[in-house]
Amino acid sequence: MIDGTAGVSGHREPDEALLDNPDALAEHDPGGMLRHTASAGAQVRETAALAAEANLQVLADEGRPRAVVIAGIGTAGRTGDVLATVAGPRCPVPVIPHRSAGVPGWVGAADVVIAVSASGRSPEALGAAEAAHRRGARLVAVGAPDSQLQSVAERARAPFIPVPRRAPARASLWALTVPVLLAARTLGLVKVNEADLAETAARLDADADRCRSTAESFVNPAKSLALGLAGSVPIVWGSSPLATVAARRFGDTLSANARYPVVSGALGEAGRGRVGLLDGVFGGLAEGERDIFADPDDEAPGGTRLRLVLLRDGGLNPEDDADEPLDVEERRADALQTLAERRGVRCDVVTAEGGSALERLASLVAVPDFASIYLALAHGLDPMAVPAITEMKELANQ
Repeated sequence: MIDGTAGVSGHREPDEALLDNPDALAEHDPGGMLRHTASAGAQVRETAALAAEANLQVLADEGRPRAVVIAGIGTAGRTGDVLATVAGPRCPVPVIPHRSAGVPGWVGAADVVIAVSASGRSPEALGAAEAAHRRGARLVAVGAPDSQLQSVAERARAPFIPVPRRAPARASLWALTVPVLLAARTLGLVKVNEADLAETAARLDADADRCRSTAESFVNPAKSLALGLAGSVPIVWGSSPLATVAARRFGDTLSANARYPVVSGALGEAGRGRVGLLDGVFGGLAEGERDIFADPDDEAPGGTRLRLVLLRDGGLNPEDDADEPLDVEERRADALQTLAERRGVRCDVVTAEGGSALERLASLVAVPDFASIYLALAHGLDPMAVPAITEMKELANQ
């Protein structure tokens, strides 16, 4: 049991029985992270309605921009990755996520800046909004109502989409993402229609039901994934650009919610170097020392082991719209599973489903989001309260 001065409490060994005890789960989740995560479908519907009420049309009055910069940090920054991926390689202008204060030096009157902050007070979003205003760039802001970000948008006479702050930013991905997508749609950069939003929300609702706390581990994909990852070093790779966004999102939530170190990114890039992790001391070397008669779920002799999570796009993108030919992505994903099997490294696969890029992304994000929370709860950690984040902010602001 850990109980340090920073307020951290929990236990190193996961309590598997806790995950099938809804009352115990509620007790260990006082902030309601499971409930907030289950609201993802509602977030899509609510913020789509809020964006419809904002005067986004003024963004389009000056025509197509030279480039679009999405400014934000953390989950707000991920919205830029989502937009770039959903827009795809056929997008007529560059879509550039920006995670530093201010904006790139080349931004000017020909460009659009979308500043995103769940709290409405992040220095990165505020600095970007103010810089965009000074330089004459078109601005749209997304964040908490009655915030500093709204004040900057009002001074700039720019559209502001208020996103009610009901949960931590990392549980508000969809609330922040939908306004960004709809602003980009107004500019003619993405094709996201009302049916896409409705199907995405329905997908998120369905996955929330599958992953509910009262569903036992053997039928709950998020609990099963969490138990498979328990005690491991997770490696999460995406087979396509869209799946890579989901992989990096899972890396974010595993770190923040469950406090697990994780390697995440694109399988194509990993295949040029990081795939060598499968041969290392936490991969093939450790697994090779295991007794062939041992339970495959028992810990490797050397202790900590790798656990691979492969997110596959499902083969629904037409080849002429993809960054790489679809068969290349599929062969690479198949090769990774074969490599992992040969080395005894356990591999979980999540395959995208749905008819639009946004719905497929939702199908790759929802179960891993819940899994990161269940993994935290199995270790007795409160997934909402992260003392190190609070302390970091306090120390950095001294």
